[in-house]
Amino acid sequence: MTVSYVVSGFAVGLLVGLTGVGGGSLMTPLLTLLFGIHPSVAVGTDLAFASATKSAGTLAHRSKGTVRWDIVRRLSYGALPAALAATLLLKHFGAVSDGISLLIRYSIAISVLLTVSALLLKSKLQVWLNAHPERQLQGTALRNATILAGAVLGTLVTISSIGAGAVGATLLVLLYPRLSPAEVAGTDIAYAVPLTAIAAFGHWWLGSINWELLATLLLGSLPGITLGSLAARAVPEKILRGLLAITLTSVAVKLIW
Repeated sequence: MTVSYVVSGFAVGLLVGLTGVGGGSLMTPLLTLLFGIHPSVAVGTDLAFASATKSAGTLAHRSKGTVRWDIVRRLSYGALPAALAATLLLKHFGAVSDGISLLIRYSIAISVLLTVSALLLKSKLQVWLNAHPERQLQGTALRNATILAGAVLGTLVTISSIGAGAVGATLLVLLYPRLSPAEVAGTDIAYAVPLTAIAAFGHWWLGSINWELLATLLLGSLPGITLGSLAARAVPEKILRGLLAITLTSVAVKLIW
């Protein structure tokens, strides 16, 4: 089974490197469906996994100057309190109870479908918003909307471990359409580090992290991410995102039914 986890980590890392989509939308359903890991343990382990991998990504983007720290702060104002509140709710209702397990399963499915929508619509939304500057938020309205978006993401990520990647990037495009793709990626990764760290700490407190599983996943994912990043330019992006969208939709349907 350990070899299977390493291979799975490598496969997810490869896809993340190729497509830029967060590993949660791939790893959490994989652990739940393929290996039968309890949903809350799958979520907790994946959050710890994401915190480790995104920290390395943040350092790389910081060195290139592609992190908008003012936006990171606004997102964090909403995301971090929401992550704490969601953790307390999971603690109150029981993170490993049957009812919460079903809630997490459906939350994962909804988050996966949101990721699919984000993959398919992000570029079109950005083009439309740049063509209609009068529709873009400004000033206090933009600040408040960013904090609210952070709160939604914080809740979603803590419950399902999904949302900090493609969904977060799409929200950034909606709120800040003039950001370059590199700034969207860097800012999305940077705010996700404290969010996934706090959410992972909460799941550690709830007892829903499998540390041995985490270590084997990281063992496979690090070379996978490296190879995927190197090969990304050789594979057409539309093909990759189309295949990923089909795969994720199938996963969501399987989780629901």
